[in-house]
Amino acid sequence: MRVVFMGTPDFSVPALRAIAARHQVVAVYSQPPRAAGRGQKPRPSPVHRAAEELGLPVRTPERLKAPQDQADFAALAADVAVVVAYGLILPPPVLEAPRLGCLNIHASLLPRWRGAAPIHRAIMAGDAETGVAIMQMEAGLDTGPVLAEARTLIGPEDTTADLHDRLAEMGAALIVETLHRLPLPARAQPAEGVTYAQKIDKAEARIDWTRPAAQIDRQIRGLSPFPGAWCLIGDERVKLLRSRLAAGSGQAGHVLSGFTIACGEGAIEVLEAQREGKRPMPAAEILRGMTLPGRIE
Repeated sequence: MRVVFMGTPDFSVPALRAIAARHQVVAVYSQPPRAAGRGQKPRPSPVHRAAEELGLPVRTPERLKAPQDQADFAALAADVAVVVAYGLILPPPVLEAPRLGCLNIHASLLPRWRGAAPIHRAIMAGDAETGVAIMQMEAGLDTGPVLAEARTLIGPEDTTADLHDRLAEMGAALIVETLHRLPLPARAQPAEGVTYAQKIDKAEARIDWTRPAAQIDRQIRGLSPFPGAWCLIGDERVKLLRSRLAAGSGQAGHVLSGFTIACGEGAIEVLEAQREGKRPMPAAEILRGMTLPGRIE
């Protein structure tokens, strides 16, 4: 099958590799290289780098609105396009160009968590399970009919990083199976149960210790590794990256023992954290290098 692959971040790479091993990938579309690092030199996206390793042609248009860009896409004569966290809205001429249309791997069980940050939002909302959906793309935001889905439980200590990696592999396996079975009947998304996964705002990252422990625990895990939920330990801003619910209670923000902190209701134990300018470290290692005050802000 002639496939156009469209993706940008690490989440998309397993799907690209899986498809390239079984189908003819005629072109890979990715976001243009962006300035990064201390030297602010243009850095290709993870998908761009993976495509070059696989010897696949890469295209990096700023957008797909120009008639020439759309004509170039149509000239690929693709059977299908697979889109995974590409980062650009596909205009109707692009959506309609492949013989079997454009399929999207979305990291939620649609119609729950349409939008930009479905993994973060599922953890932060306390969802018991999530998954990946293969959706036939249309003009609306994640509104198209679903061809296939796979489910996974969200564990009590899962972070966004954990779930990200698991769902990326699940999506890769599911898209390979879906392509093998095309054409497939599609299930229209129900009108009930629609939620939107708004892009994460860094303002959401400051921890308010007066909130219940369950909410703070989900905030820490849902925002790990980026942007990272944070608090002030003395005058130092520290990111908390892993946690779990713990026994105990006390005044909000007070350290009960070790790295166990009282919340508005209940307490949490911090399992992993990151000091300013340092790498992420287990809590025990953090505690060897700093003394916690009686209260954390």
